[in-house]
Amino acid sequence: MKLKYKCVILDHDDTAVNSTAEIHYPAHLEVMRIIRPNVNPISLDEWFLKNFHPGIMAYLTDELKMNDQEIQMEYQIWRDFTTKRIPKFYPGFIEALSEYRTKGGLVAVVSHSEKDIIERDYRSYNKNNQFLPDVIFGWNYDEKRRKPSPFPVKEILKAFNLTESDSLIVDDLKPGVLMAQATGVPVAAAGWGHSIQEIREYMQKNSLIYFEKVEDFRKFILS
Repeated sequence: MKLKYKCVILDHDDTAVNSTAEIHYPAHLEVMRIIRPNVNPISLDEWFLKNFHPGIMAYLTDELKMNDQEIQMEYQIWRDFTTKRIPKFYPGFIEALSEYRTKGGLVAVVSHSEKDIIERDYRSYNKNNQFLPDVIFGWNYDEKRRKPSPFPVKEILKAFNLTESDSLIVDDLKPGVLMAQATGVPVAAAGWGHSIQEIREYMQKNSLIYFEKVEDFRKFILS
């Protein structure tokens, strides 16, 4: 059976793993406790919305007015949380990718998490039968090389000799949509990680398809 898409280009946080609630938001609470102790931290849903728009770096620098030294402190706290805690994959997600790969599909990751953390998460899922993506583009301080820049997707297409229509971006937030629009690659929305109405409506409006469940995603990429 010929796959409709030769390659899926996946987000990581809240698309593959439940990491915002388990790791990234608790890290932010610790950041606020240390760096902005007199400021009440935003809620988990508000944190999702800041990820959605304007993006975390803009939130930290423009709204919280963190300087370069504070940004470095924030990064070290965040890095400490991400290296010491391993998030859970959504049930059925790795199994869907494994089935997709056996049918000849390529798996790429474009994420704001760091590459070594993404690799660690995949390796930790099943130590006896490890599944790793074919290529990973993680966090890069150069905004021209990180999502929503088209750079990672263009590099993936070039590396595997793919056309835009050969591939499918799967993301839960706006940066994935913007990256898709900048590259001409279709985007599908991962809707199983959160259910915030503003995000849901945007992703439904701007995506090829909105997946309510991981099983919906599995069926689609295997079609």
